[in-house]
Amino acid sequence: MSRCAGILMPITSLPSPYGIGTIGKEAYKFADFLKESGQKIWQILPVGPTSYGDSPYQSFSTYAGNPYMIDLDMLCEEGLLTKEDIEKYNFGTNPGYVDYEQVYNSRFEVLRIAYENFKALGKDAPETKAFSSFKRRNCKWLKNYALYMAVKKSFGMKAWTEWEDEAIRLREEKAVARYTRKFSDEIGFWSFLQFKFYEQWEKFRAYVNSLGIKILGDMPIYVAMDSADTWANPEVFWLDEQRNPVCVAGCPPDYFSATGQLWGNPLYNWEYLKETGYAWWFQRIKAADALFDITRIDHFRAFDSYYAIPFPAENAIGGSWMEGPGIEFFNLMREALGDIEIVAEDLGTLTPGVIQLLKDSGYPGMKVLEFAFDSGEENDYLPHKYPENCVVYSGTHDNDTLMGWMSQAKESDINYARSYCHISDEEGFNWGIIRTAYESRANFAIIQMQDILGLGSEARINTPSTLGGNWEWRIDKGALTNELAAKLKEMVVTYNRLEE
Repeated sequence: MSRCAGILMPITSLPSPYGIGTIGKEAYKFADFLKESGQKIWQILPVGPTSYGDSPYQSFSTYAGNPYMIDLDMLCEEGLLTKEDIEKYNFGTNPGYVDYEQVYNSRFEVLRIAYENFKALGKDAPETKAFSSFKRRNCKWLKNYALYMAVKKSFGMKAWTEWEDEAIRLREEKAVARYTRKFSDEIGFWSFLQFKFYEQWEKFRAYVNSLGIKILGDMPIYVAMDSADTWANPEVFWLDEQRNPVCVAGCPPDYFSATGQLWGNPLYNWEYLKETGYAWWFQRIKAADALFDITRIDHFRAFDSYYAIPFPAENAIGGSWMEGPGIEFFNLMREALGDIEIVAEDLGTLTPGVIQLLKDSGYPGMKVLEFAFDSGEENDYLPHKYPENCVVYSGTHDNDTLMGWMSQAKESDINYARSYCHISDEEGFNWGIIRTAYESRANFAIIQMQDILGLGSEARINTPSTLGGNWEWRIDKGALTNELAAKLKEMVVTYNRLEE
């Protein structure tokens, strides 16, 4: 890892006239801003299709892209939509926040118009042939995902565990064949969305890379129970004979929640995975590496030990720790896939086993400055304790913004932060923390966009263990000024984070 700087900015938080950020014009403009400000990393959140609760960490597929991110203007340029098609629909009225209900109700209706126009091109059109080629290359996951979404829609978008037809719920061979015939056009629609997502993504990523910027993507360690992955690969997960989870994932009580975090994701059948050489997992990591330049593995500590909560449960208090696959997993992964750029999310209370696993893996861990100034106590988040091989953040998507944190933290913590970082009123609290991150020995310094803009709690992207009101913040269209880029560039140069 060479010394550089980056910004954490979800794609869905970009401006757009259609209710949610996309990989269209504004994404390219944000990449230009990163270039002007001397940044080398654009960190994003997971890009999979979101389910109930709108969390990017609860996706219908670990391989599929989020249809919300498909840029509608680009579809207009291709002749698959007209402005009139789009303007019939309401995508929300507040440009500062995503209205997921409106986006959900409108987005897929517009995309269906695009699909009908695409079909009208005919089988001999170059676009149709490109679509066929895409389906062949991605058939291992695409067939399952597209069928899953088609069947799910026919059952009123219920989770697969609630489908009334047990035969398709359990993926009996005859039922799979029957539903595939019955919903062939709907399967085509969901496949088309993936074709367009990946087509736009490849152009977007190529442009970002052409500016000398890497995309740091996020891969949740767990998949959703309500996903094509769990439905199509039940043997990979710790399920009972009725394919209900035996235990689910979460975290014990901690800094974020007195009752812990009950995520509800199915846990892995690590014994089966080991017997099969972790093939399912390695295929997943290979796909993430094809999508991103660097992959952040969320909840890395679970490879050492993971928290298992008996299903069903109201909260995470009654869980227990179980042994994960350990360093063997990563040694075998290197043999199978070679060296892949990975950042390990190692936040929380770390045991000696987790610390050793991180060291043995060689991956950079994470440091969060909002955790550093807890009533003057010495802790590993204080910059003078950082190794070079780590990534320092002002805060992550699970934290309040810096200014929001300052407004609610203990006065003693704020005073300690001001003293430690030598922050003056003239400099401003958020910029003092950003400077401290840039000054540190950490090879990567990544700052939330909200912290660069000095925004308060109204711009917080997620509050763990809460449902509703998350993942909604969007940046103001005029926020990315030349003056702001110049200020960041000056800091990048001053603290030697500009690798040419």
